[in-house]
Amino acid sequence: MTGTPGNKILVKGADVLGRGRTDLLLADGRVVETGSLSASGAQVVDADGLIALPGLVDLHTHLRQPGYEESETVLSGSRAAAKGGYTAVCAMANSTPVADTPAIVEQVARLGREAGYVDVQPIGAVTVGLAGERLAAMGEMHASDANVRVFSDDGKCVHDPLVMRRALEYVKGFGGLVAQHAEEPRLTDGAQMNEGAVSAELGMVGWPEVAETSIIARDVLLAEYLGSRVHFCHISTARSVDIIRNAKERGIDVTAEVCPHHLILTDSAVGGYDPVFKVNPPLRVSEDVKALREALAEGIIDAVATDHAPHSTENKDCEWAAARPGMLGLETALSITVEALGGVDDADWDVVAERTSRTPARIAGLAGHGQDPAEGAEANLTLVDPSARWTVRGEDLASLSTNTPYAGMELPVVVQSTFLRGTPTVLDGKLNDDMGEK
Repeated sequence: MTGTPGNKILVKGADVLGRGRTDLLLADGRVVETGSLSASGAQVVDADGLIALPGLVDLHTHLRQPGYEESETVLSGSRAAAKGGYTAVCAMANSTPVADTPAIVEQVARLGREAGYVDVQPIGAVTVGLAGERLAAMGEMHASDANVRVFSDDGKCVHDPLVMRRALEYVKGFGGLVAQHAEEPRLTDGAQMNEGAVSAELGMVGWPEVAETSIIARDVLLAEYLGSRVHFCHISTARSVDIIRNAKERGIDVTAEVCPHHLILTDSAVGGYDPVFKVNPPLRVSEDVKALREALAEGIIDAVATDHAPHSTENKDCEWAAARPGMLGLETALSITVEALGGVDDADWDVVAERTSRTPARIAGLAGHGQDPAEGAEANLTLVDPSARWTVRGEDLASLSTNTPYAGMELPVVVQSTFLRGTPTVLDGKLNDDMGEK
């Protein structure tokens, strides 16, 4: 069990959020002291030259278990998350069977505890079987030991406006949140990539931006009418940003996330027909990338979420039309976020922490996470080397799958250590193999 009483770790010389160096004494799962410290009997971690951030929190992770264990398991996904600097992840519901009952969400939560690398918070389905017809047992999932607070049919849109209305009304009663996958399915039937010049050149059926924006606009209006919260998964277009900005200006309780790949890649990558670049929603154009980056820096987009979507070789090493959409993201997200926010030289570490930790923790209701490394806070933190660079290789990642779109790319920022309630899950870049519930 993490945070074992009596274990002490002294983190020496960490630069907390780029504000200045200090020592951090971790014990009993918390930061118990800061300053210029020495502690007999403590394990010393040299953090000279490293930035200390609150442990990252991912609102959108596909751990694939139960049902797709050949692609990922809760254990392998948790290890990948820890290597990426995460201390908590929210596991999406599109498993087999779907996480639409207390039994399934409790199984996922239990597997997370047994793995021990990150806190795994299950997300429950909005509708039974993700079919979009009948509401799932959201109240029962919330009341279960998994304490589900966020619900999503991600992978599919809650496209029926009446069903969406009922869901928003229902979760309001216990402070829950619906996270919408914004895609009008009648506008994306047969779609293979972003609709535009590249799709026309390649002869692929296009995926128009209005398939996303029409659902966002509808659900913004529903949230306003009902006085409910709504969160939008993986927004990908400039027009989506405009709608969300307007909603926030009007005081509507709306939040949104963006994925790392939509901050760096464009639909031009599809030109080689490599299915590693097939993703839902699709890669867009450079104007969208620019708008998403600006909105992330401004705070119109609240959080970076990975949409970590591992797939087996059989589901990616095939013809484009037959390939499953999705990309790995947990181990590369921080690097790309820093790049999107101006690069190492210009990135504001406080903004990085806000978009990757504090705000995601707040949206998901994860108490104990998203706290800056300070005296009294739970010791969920990550140490990163801002001066280091690394080259992405799919075979070197901790995931069971290798479908990273960044293979061969050199990225900034290396995660050196990650601590979950004071216990190192990663130390000096190496996973701690002695984790798990004892």
